[in-house]
Amino acid sequence: MRLTTERYLDQVSIWPNEGNHILAHYDAESIIVYQAYRPTAAHFALKNGFFGESFSYSRMSWIKPNFLWMMYRSGWGSKEAQEVVLALRIRRVFFDQLLSQAIPSSWNSERFPSEEQWTFELRRSAVRLQWDPDHAPNGEKVTRRALQLGLRDEPLKAYGRREILEVIDMSNFVAEQKSTLNSTGLSMLATPSERLYQPADPAIAAWIGISDPLSGK
Repeated sequence: MRLTTERYLDQVSIWPNEGNHILAHYDAESIIVYQAYRPTAAHFALKNGFFGESFSYSRMSWIKPNFLWMMYRSGWGSKEAQEVVLALRIRRVFFDQLLSQAIPSSWNSERFPSEEQWTFELRRSAVRLQWDPDHAPNGEKVTRRALQLGLRDEPLKAYGRREILEVIDMSNFVAEQKSTLNSTGLSMLATPSERLYQPADPAIAAWIGISDPLSGK
């Protein structure tokens, strides 16, 4: 497993407690997003470095930069058709482009003067944004909100076929940490190193509604 990890308790102590925040594992050029799949789709991607025929390009697919949100969604890799958890390294430039194109899945009067305009933009957009409650390792909701992006049409094809730099199988790590969580609780739990992510363009951060890390607003 080729991602740097840290003790969960060391990380959670420096994460904001509330607000909309992108917690992610990233470097100067790339960012990690997570997805979980049935073995056929996941193993093809691991072998070839992109998603093939067993991956559905005809429906919206959701990517999550937050590891614990993925653990909540997949039941730590235990849910049907989510048995293989993948970390997918993509270009930060591409990720920021997705953010700039994203339309929120619920109407926000500060960004759209009318619900009709929001509905129009939502229907024609190929990138959907949701701020959902983040989750603790045991699955409980926390006040902080985590981002996920839904992709379809051309953005999904670009993501699945061209923009992936690396595919990492997280399944063994996930199983080990699930066992650690069940046996010893949080004291020894490790998770991928994640810090607050800010798009290169401050206008994108404002557009998607990232909160100030100090005030949470």
